[in-house]
Amino acid sequence: MPCTLAELNACDGPRFMAVCGPLYEHSPWVAERACAGRPFASREALHAALIAAVAEASPAEQLGLIRAHPDLVGRLSREGRLTAASTAEQAAAGLDTLTPDEAEAFDRYNRAYRDRFGFPFVICARENRKEAILTAFPVRLTHTVEQERAAALDEIGRIGWLRLLDAVREP
Repeated sequence: MPCTLAELNACDGPRFMAVCGPLYEHSPWVAERACAGRPFASREALHAALIAAVAEASPAEQLGLIRAHPDLVGRLSREGRLTAASTAEQAAAGLDTLTPDEAEAFDRYNRAYRDRFGFPFVICARENRKEAILTAFPVRLTHTVEQERAAALDEIGRIGWLRLLDAVREP
């Protein structure tokens, strides 16, 4: 349930967590750490606090955040077990209308990516279409683990920003 930035700045901790906890996939600790920075002057300031919480997290926490994301068009998607936000984001990219060949390509790339890096491929689906995502896989598979951790965290920040825009209004 969306709220205004003023309401978010004035609310109690549980309400703040209800709004901001889901912004980072199954990782409410990000919002918990950012909450102490209230009041936020803008949504951009809130987002900066969320990004800082991730940047200041331990490498293990960052890896846990990356691993909290589902595979694109993966098992959870096929079983209808994604979060509402992830379901909508994947649909926005056209991932709910794949041809059999495209679905097989996603499965193949997801496996190769997890085998190489040990975590799922993360990309802001709302900013990409299925064709762009399929093109990004082979490019990112050439990166180092460090490059891909950084890329995943950057993409998670983009996902969080778009979710924040959906959840918090500015007058």
